[in-house]
Amino acid sequence: MKRCDWAGDDPIYQRYHDKEWGVPLHNDRKLFEFLILEGAQAGLSWITVLKKRPAYREAFDKFDYNKVALYKEAKVKQLLNNPGIIRNQLKIRSAIRNAGAFIGVRKEFGTFNKYIWGFVEHSPIQNTCRTMSDVPGKTELSDIISKDLKARGFNFVGSTIVYAFMQATGMVNDHTKDCFRYREVKKLSS
Repeated sequence: MKRCDWAGDDPIYQRYHDKEWGVPLHNDRKLFEFLILEGAQAGLSWITVLKKRPAYREAFDKFDYNKVALYKEAKVKQLLNNPGIIRNQLKIRSAIRNAGAFIGVRKEFGTFNKYIWGFVEHSPIQNTCRTMSDVPGKTELSDIISKDLKARGFNFVGSTIVYAFMQATGMVNDHTKDCFRYREVKKLSS
């Protein structure tokens, strides 16, 4: 069974690749989860974040953006002392700030899903990459989305982070054409 090269031999990576990566995601709480996890990943490997994902879910109230937006200094200190997550003060404060911005988008558009998927006209972009070297790290569209998110008060949403978010949530299918998931994910988008 051929997978995208990045999935490697690690069972955590393979499970994520085979079950989640690139699958169109429309649940606001799950979209918020990926927004926070992609921001936490900045400067680190994705496997680091995947291994810490269960602890993140527990520490951040299962990514309930309404609760996260209300976190105060005591909760920030608690999170900074939690060895299960990435204890970077800027990233933790960003998650709280982004929860507030996320709620703002929901008030304006009804759902974050409607807002974010509007950038791709509510239909995943189907790339046809032959190798991982063909997969971009960012695009003009991720630049546009990044700029719009920043204007709405989000941070840790640079273009590269946004593109990784787009890949993770199925806004773009970047499985390589020889990967068994390429056609499966493409069918999910039809």
